[in-house]
Amino acid sequence: MATCSISSDAADEVNDPGAAPYGNFINYYTFNPPENRLSLIPATLLQDLGYSDAQQTTLILDVGCNSGELSVAFYKHLLQEPVCEEESDRRSVHLLGFDLDELLIQRAQQTNPLPGSISFIPLDIIKDSDQLHDYLHQHGCSRFHLCLCLAVTMWVHLNHGDSGLLQLLSRLASISQHLLLEAQPWKCYRSAARRLRKLGRSDFDHFKTLKIRGDVAEHAREHLERHCGMELIQSFGSTTWDRKLLLFRRRS
Repeated sequence: MATCSISSDAADEVNDPGAAPYGNFINYYTFNPPENRLSLIPATLLQDLGYSDAQQTTLILDVGCNSGELSVAFYKHLLQEPVCEEESDRRSVHLLGFDLDELLIQRAQQTNPLPGSISFIPLDIIKDSDQLHDYLHQHGCSRFHLCLCLAVTMWVHLNHGDSGLLQLLSRLASISQHLLLEAQPWKCYRSAARRLRKLGRSDFDHFKTLKIRGDVAEHAREHLERHCGMELIQSFGSTTWDRKLLLFRRRS
C-alpha cells in the first residue's frame, strides 16, 4: 500500500517507488496511520453486514497488508472492545493478511498480538491464490465474509497493466461476500511515475499503455458490477488523501 504525496523530504524518501516499486514501503504506517481509514469505518460494520452470530465463523482478508498494523487495528476496531490473546482464542472472527514482501510479513508475524485470530502469509495474488482457498477450506467457508483492498490497485495496475488490475478485482470478487475497496486516484499514478523518473529510471512497464485512466475507482466499480456479480452498497466517504472507501456486496 502506498501514498501519492508526502510533505517532508524524509517521508518522500520512504515513499519512493524506486525503493518500493510494488508499494511495499517499510514505514508505511508512519505516514498513513490506521486511523486515517478507521475513522471512516463504523465499528459496527460486521453487525451491519449481518455477521453478529458469535457461533458463526467470520473471515476477513486484508490484501497487501504491509507490516500488519492496519490489519490488527481493523480487527480490534470491529470487535469494539479491548482484545487480549486469551479472548481472541474463543472468538469466531479470523483475519488473514498477505503481502508479496516477505520481510514485511515477517515483521507482521513477529509483532502480531493475536496469533490465535490473526494470521499473516507471504503471497503474490496475481501469481497464486491457492493459499487463500486452503485457508477458506480450513475454516469451512467458501468465501471471505469481508475483503479489504486498500491502496493496492495502483501498484498492481502499474506492474501488471489493465489486465492485471481487472484480474485482481475479479479474483477478489470471486472469493468475497463483501469487498471494501480504496483505489488510488489517477493523480497518484502520475506522481509515482514522476518520482521514478526523478531517480533516473524508466517508467513503470505499463504506465504509458494503460487504457484504464481517469476515475480509476469508477472503472473498478463498473467492472465489479458488470462482470463480477457485485454491487456498490455504501461509500464511507474519502480519506484525508482524497480516496473513496467503497463497500461492495455479492448479489444474492
